[in-house]
Amino acid sequence: MIWLEIPKSLKPLADMAQQVGANVFRPISRKYDAAEHAYPKELDALASLMNGMNAAGSGAGAGAAAGAKDKKAKKERDPNEIINGANLATILGVEQLCWGDVGLMLSIPGQGLGNAAIAAVATPEQLERFGDKWAAMAITEPSAGSDSAAIQTTARLDGDEWVINGEKIFVTAGERADAVVVWATLDRNLGRAAIKSFVVEKGTPGMELIRLDKKMGIRASDTAVLSFSDCRIPKENILGSPEIDTKKGFAGVMQTFDNTRPMVAAMAIGVGRAALEHTRTLLAKEGIEVRYDQGVKSGSAIEAELRRMEAELEAARLLTLKAAWMADNRRPNSVEASMSKAKAGRTGTEIALRCVELCGAAGYSEDDLLEKWARDAKILDIFEGTQQIQLLIIARRLLGLTSAQLR
Repeated sequence: MIWLEIPKSLKPLADMAQQVGANVFRPISRKYDAAEHAYPKELDALASLMNGMNAAGSGAGAGAAAGAKDKKAKKERDPNEIINGANLATILGVEQLCWGDVGLMLSIPGQGLGNAAIAAVATPEQLERFGDKWAAMAITEPSAGSDSAAIQTTARLDGDEWVINGEKIFVTAGERADAVVVWATLDRNLGRAAIKSFVVEKGTPGMELIRLDKKMGIRASDTAVLSFSDCRIPKENILGSPEIDTKKGFAGVMQTFDNTRPMVAAMAIGVGRAALEHTRTLLAKEGIEVRYDQGVKSGSAIEAELRRMEAELEAARLLTLKAAWMADNRRPNSVEASMSKAKAGRTGTEIALRCVELCGAAGYSEDDLLEKWARDAKILDIFEGTQQIQLLIIARRLLGLTSAQLR
């Protein structure tokens, strides 16, 4: 039997995140949308609170950093035990926070996508060194977008140090973070198998901030372009094994996406839910409400549209919860992670745009947050792998084909 209520152990977390979204994020949402690249100082106290939650609980933290403690605890668990752990907790927290403001959620110190990568594949020793740092993720390059296997940034071992050279774009929190998880290849001739991830701490000689990009949405979050020129880091800063296994490919670094794609899906669900709930409130003031005691065909076209969007959003949410639950219980979830990201990314964007249309002038005005949510939503269908890439991954897995066989 499937029990779809929020587990009692995670309900306080979800409730707290909802309160933060409503009382901390919403009041300053428009302020930092207008003041792009200005650091939201209001988040400092919130970061301390969330770090305390992550440290005190058994992995049930509120953000991307939560998985580190959860990973340490796995060795002590019964392999047959059913777990509602850090991934599910993160999904529930992220959805509520992004209902408040997705750009501000991405700006919380210590809750970067790089933290999820560290939590996914770091050794216990690396968790001790990097677990408390705010880590950004640097994957995309000018010539390597959704095809992460086309990465040109290189890492070369020189004695006890890795030497990194290359350029990364669209690095979320690239200026503010304490460290950056950089994807680089050990040998361009060996393709995917040679892609590894490395932790480069802020201030390391050879790593330079080139610029901060202006964006359509998530303006509260800084998006950086970074360059690496003979950037030297300790040999121990590689995440996972330095060995190149051509049979296994780059499954090690790709494991990061199995954790982060459901998290991005949760972001899209939060934004979509915010837009849908607000639209229902505005329409109710005009006397338009969904009458659930009547059949679908008995209501207006707007009622039918609201019901359809509710169903689509719930389907995306259930897919996302499933992907996170599978990750917590150490079940392969690559297909489910891509399914949740594809469904939620598309659904969140479609709902936000449709809500703007349904609300007319109110939806298009900066006096209301609907137009902002429409701008914010689009990136959630793009980063961490575009809609098209997710569908391609799903097709390959279901058909049992390789990337060479199905492009």
